[in-house]
Amino acid sequence: MKSISVNLKSSKYDIDIENGLLDDVGFEIRKIYKGTKIAVVTDENVYKLYGKTVEKSLEKYSFKPHLVILKPGEDSKSIDTLQNLYDNFLEFRLSRTDLIIALGGGVIGDLTGFAAATYLRGIDYVQIPTTLLAQIDSSIGGKVAVNLRQGKNLIGSFYQPKKVIIDPLAIKTLPDEQLKAGISEVIKYACIKDEQFFNYLMEIKTKKDLFNSLEHIIYTCCNIKKEIVEIDEKDNDIRMILNFGHTLAHALEKHFDYKITHGQAVAIGMHYITNKTEELGYTKQGSKYELEKLLENFNINYNLPNVDMEEIREYVLLDKKNMSGNLNLVILRKIGEAFIQSVPAERINLFFS
Repeated sequence: MKSISVNLKSSKYDIDIENGLLDDVGFEIRKIYKGTKIAVVTDENVYKLYGKTVEKSLEKYSFKPHLVILKPGEDSKSIDTLQNLYDNFLEFRLSRTDLIIALGGGVIGDLTGFAAATYLRGIDYVQIPTTLLAQIDSSIGGKVAVNLRQGKNLIGSFYQPKKVIIDPLAIKTLPDEQLKAGISEVIKYACIKDEQFFNYLMEIKTKKDLFNSLEHIIYTCCNIKKEIVEIDEKDNDIRMILNFGHTLAHALEKHFDYKITHGQAVAIGMHYITNKTEELGYTKQGSKYELEKLLENFNINYNLPNVDMEEIREYVLLDKKNMSGNLNLVILRKIGEAFIQSVPAERINLFFS
């Protein structure tokens, strides 16, 4: 088993990564929780694949799981669904000394984490991410949130899990669209922090190569995020580089009413901003071409669709990274190195036009 310890001022927890770990969830949970009641939040798709496996494993170690099964998709990351979770927790008589498990992708993880952070002023929870994107990104670092009609993740908190349990084998059941969404975030990590990892990814030519490399890929991404989060837990400084490509991505997701995957939007966002910053002289020439080659290596579309850029700019100005009238924009200095550029609102047109 590969294990990474996240050491923060507020908390400490482990990220465990191993093939087949879903079969041993009960054993892993028993290491950190001595009670019996567990609310397991998942969605219909994930439940069909792994619900019974997790439930059986928990019962083997004398836990009493209560399954809350939600509709899949971004629409569930809402205030209405949050209320539904609270109702279920109360009906189950979940107390502050009990435990919640988030079993699923980023939507389930973000929603469940926010519910855990706010129910009874905070209850422990565990992340069991089942998509590549969630395994390498959203399950780690404690960012939890729900969406508003005005935009993504506008209500949220920082609330760290007690543990993250990752089974790379779960990735094999993902449809190609979701797999590519995760790879886009993998590429993000390489772009902002690790040129050697970028080159490693370029050598992956087949799905077999990819699956054989998953443990290493997941571990590398989790370790990069862990190191950044330990320095800046509350996203006030260096942690913002994890948002490379996300400013445009969140705007596109809102524009297309979340019918575009987060990873697809991030791929477009990374390419678009790198093209702009090369033109403006912020980024080493040729970086856009290198990024294009890697995205094409995984057959990921990075072309900006036909959109109203005036509308996109309005969404960008609502972004959480917009502080005191300045947008903190993540820019590549070169492949493997990123920095944060504060851009006044009146100069946004330079970057989004």
